[in-house]
Amino acid sequence: MGGYLRPERLEEAVGALADGAYTILAGGTDFYPARVGRAVDDSVLDITALSDLRGIADLGDHYRIGALTTWTDVIRASLPPQFDGLKLAAREVGGVQIQNAGTLCGNLCNASPAADGVPPLLTLNAEVELRSQDGSRRLALDDFILGNRQTARRPDELVTALYLPKPAGTVRSDFVKLGARKYLVISIVMVAGLLETDESGTITVARFAVGSCAAQARRLPALEEALVGAALDSDLGERVEPSHLAPLSPIDDVRGTAAYRTDAALQLVRRSLERLAAAPGGAR
Repeated sequence: MGGYLRPERLEEAVGALADGAYTILAGGTDFYPARVGRAVDDSVLDITALSDLRGIADLGDHYRIGALTTWTDVIRASLPPQFDGLKLAAREVGGVQIQNAGTLCGNLCNASPAADGVPPLLTLNAEVELRSQDGSRRLALDDFILGNRQTARRPDELVTALYLPKPAGTVRSDFVKLGARKYLVISIVMVAGLLETDESGTITVARFAVGSCAAQARRLPALEEALVGAALDSDLGERVEPSHLAPLSPIDDVRGTAAYRTDAALQLVRRSLERLAAAPGGAR
């Protein structure tokens, strides 16, 4: 049987991680299901008493989302349109009980290829803050998640927050998920999109990310480049070409074949662009 520690100060938490022996517990929505049918023999560092790590703060030029912020916190928060896609994803994470307990940062640390939070956070240019006894560092989310269940977090580090820059222009964002049923389902394909436009309605920034079609969610840089300079109109979806999905490498599994996922991703990206074009005018 391993040990259990529930610190109330961040310094105590990172101090305990210095020897790398602890498994970190936040919402527990991934921790417990992975141990069904066997005794918990991990040495557990329960970070739920670190109240400073919960909440969403506006820091002027960016937002900070603490590591203990739950999906329900995101759903209930009053946030600008750049977060609409993340809010839609939050509503797709399990049921209400999971949304109440599960955390955004826990979803990232789990690093599942089907993690609902990753695509919208990629479109938000999220950075992950990590803290150890040696200090803190930030990594772009794309550099933090290294592959299926793999991250750049060292054993002596604790993820403490996400940092999201504020956009320069008018923004709208979206999230679309395809599963075998509407609720409580692992995605077959999911797409997050974000567009910034200038005063004339011309796209100045485009970010799209697809999940469940590679070992980790992938941005679509060729599509993003093709969208910049385009007008925000109902024909946007027609600009998407199969070649734009080149970064994806879907596999065959029980939820769908690689060919089906590829076609579904193409259709969902087109659908997301149509939804973004039709959405009420975004705001900064």
